[in-house]
Amino acid sequence: MKKVLISACLLGEKVRYDGNSLLESSDIIQRWVEEGRVVSVCPEVSAGMSIPRAPAEISGGVGSDVLSGKVSVLEDNGRDVTHLFLSGARNALALCLENEIEVAVLTDFSPSCGSSSIYNGDFSGTRTKGAGVTTALLMSNGIKVFSQYQLKEANKALQCVPACGLHRTRVARR
Repeated sequence: MKKVLISACLLGEKVRYDGNSLLESSDIIQRWVEEGRVVSVCPEVSAGMSIPRAPAEISGGVGSDVLSGKVSVLEDNGRDVTHLFLSGARNALALCLENEIEVAVLTDFSPSCGSSSIYNGDFSGTRTKGAGVTTALLMSNGIKVFSQYQLKEANKALQCVPACGLHRTRVARR
C-alpha cells in the first residue's frame, strides 16, 4: 500500500509558527489515516525550529531559488533561517525515500510546504505564485505535491501509483 506524506499541521498537530494547526477535516485524509498510509512531517520542526517561532518568508524568490543558493529564508525579525529550511526539506525528502512515497499533501502558502503560492517575502500578507523550499526539493525528485485544496487530485494520484506511470527516478538531492 502506497503511503502519502502530509503536513503535520493539516493533521491537527500544533506545529505552525504561531503554535496552531490547520486541521483539515476530510474524508479522504481520514481514510488514509485509517489505512495506515499517512507519514506526517513538519519540515521546520524536524529541523529544530521552535513552536511558536517567528514568521518566515522567502526573500525575493521561491523555493527553487533557495535550493540553488540565490535567495534566503528570513524571519520577520531579519534572522536568516535558510539552513533550517534546507535541513527540513532534506528531512522530508528522506522520509519520502525511506517510505517510497511518491505523493505528498503539503500546506499551501508556507515557505516550506507551499505548492501553488507562497508569501512574497516582505511580510505584507501578499502571496505570489511559487513553491516553498520543501515542495521544490520534493518535486525536483519526482514526488507529486498537492495542497490541502487538492485532496481529490492527490487521492487520484495515490490510487494510480504506479499503474499510471508515475514512477520516478530516485535521485536524492542533499
